[in-house]
Amino acid sequence: MDPIPTIDYRLLVDNLTTAILLVDKNLNIFYLNSSCEALFDMSLLRASGIPVVQLLQAPNDTFDTREALLNTLNTGQAYTRREAIINVNFKDIHVDYSVSQLNAGRPYHPLLLIELNPIDRMLKISKEENLIQQHQVTRQLIRGVAHEIKNPLGGIRGATQLLARSLNDPKYNEFTDIIISEVDRLRTLADTMLGSRQLPSYVDVNVHEPLERVRSLITNQTKKKIKITRDYDLSLPDVKADRDQLIQVMLNISVNAVQAMLEHKDFFQEHKPELILRTRIQRLVTINGVLHRSAVRVDIEDNGPGIPEEILESVFYPLVTGRANGTGLGLSIAQNIMHQHNGMIVCHSVPSKTIFSLYLPWESHHVAK
Repeated sequence: MDPIPTIDYRLLVDNLTTAILLVDKNLNIFYLNSSCEALFDMSLLRASGIPVVQLLQAPNDTFDTREALLNTLNTGQAYTRREAIINVNFKDIHVDYSVSQLNAGRPYHPLLLIELNPIDRMLKISKEENLIQQHQVTRQLIRGVAHEIKNPLGGIRGATQLLARSLNDPKYNEFTDIIISEVDRLRTLADTMLGSRQLPSYVDVNVHEPLERVRSLITNQTKKKIKITRDYDLSLPDVKADRDQLIQVMLNISVNAVQAMLEHKDFFQEHKPELILRTRIQRLVTINGVLHRSAVRVDIEDNGPGIPEEILESVFYPLVTGRANGTGLGLSIAQNIMHQHNGMIVCHSVPSKTIFSLYLPWESHHVAK
């Protein structure tokens, strides 16, 4: 019988994907494994002796982390926190973590074992799936309403034309023309709500080609009132896409940004309105619940006043808009086009910085989530 090999348990712990943290009786860091070093962006040499509360207690967290740790240290009663927020390099990270007592042959000086599991990616996937589901339901509702609106409009228009002919009186023409004009406007709106019925025609597209087309259109439209900056990674691979539909998506987002900046001229006292077109490769990105090894990312960024916080989470829903003259359909249609391309649009917005990021997978193989 072969002898049982000696196991270096520290080597075993250092190769765990779970972040492990040991805390002494003074609640100072005693040890952390490699995953924990990566999580906190801090080496064991640097972290040793630091109060663990500095790492686990977020600035606005009302939970008394120190009191909970002391309770486990004194009583041995373990506890778990779900979706806790820790701050690493001024960035909030969501984690689940469990705290338990570890005697390790030191009954009078026990340690605390803290196991941390980052959950930002899972929260992001769950949020995206929820948004996709809500978007699809809302799109179906809007399409149903559009059909119901469009059906009687033809009858109203025809009846109005017959009425105008039968009256044959110029003084009534103004009123019948208004009815016909408003009916046509409603039909156009209904067609926009229904979206394009044409299936995408997929070809190999370099994303810089539609971007340059959009840049040219915006430059001519604004007559150089807005600075347009290009920040391209020219090494990006081609993607399978419908070129015209990509132009529609990019142009819609860019026009929204330009209009938002031009409508708030008072916001630009110390700097000029600027639109930034940026392209990058994005590694390990989850799109519609699928983890891709890499994807092409197109950022359309402006330095305008930003999207109101109350509509930021629902900005891709139909009929949601922060502009007085907006219909709230453009971004919904753009997101729908991106879904047809197995891609997505993500929005981040604060005053002076709004970024719409378009993600387009380019590899045929992907990694299941």
